Amino acid sequence: MAKPATANSGTAKDATAKDATAKDATAIGATARPATAQGAGPGRRDAEATKEAILRAARHLLARHAHADITLKAVAERAGVSAPLVLKYFGNKDALFARVMSFEEDADALLDAPLEELGGHMVRHVLLSQRERGADPLLRIAFAPLHGEHGDILRANFRAQVTERLAARLTGPDAGLRAELAVATLLGLGVMFGIARGPELRETPVEQITDRYGPTVQAHLTP
Repeated sequence: MAKPATANSGTAKDATAKDATAKDATAIGATARPATAQGAGPGRRDAEATKEAILRAARHLLARHAHADITLKAVAERAGVSAPLVLKYFGNKDALFARVMSFEEDADALLDAPLEELGGHMVRHVLLSQRERGADPLLRIAFAPLHGEHGDILRANFRAQVTERLAARLTGPDAGLRAELAVATLLGLGVMFGIARGPELRETPVEQITDRYGPTVQAHLTP
């Protein structure tokens, strides 16, 4: 299983478009709405909900500010917790943002379907993530230019944990290209829903969109 890259994995290449891309990043980390773990005791539910709130807050800030400008205090305030609690659960800023910059858990859910059904599943997962959690599983890659060398980490993780992992499941020619095209199609859906906030798309039932858009993604997966 691919591991998140570290700060030494790349150098700053194109830390540009800071102001232009940060304005409309509403789909990356909306206001923290902690989830609870079914069947867990109260203490564990509280801990998991707090961790999720912190991660959601960190994603929100990462979509709007350069990594270097984000403080643990700002993350804590956004999450509605104390800064020492952030340290308790994540240790330090680097450890917290290593989690945020990893796509591994998101990819687990995104790719959790048989190959012949994967296109529709991926479309449905993106839409439900946006509507129910206020977060897109992939869209934070669009803000890599904001983060200097940490943007290189995002790119490396995205390739290893999303596109290359998907390509490994595909059969036939040009698997890498087809995986990138399928993911690009999902990113376009996420941009229209969460950033452009297309009113027709946002008001249409998830299954209707899945029926219409899923085959477009599936065409790249099983040509």
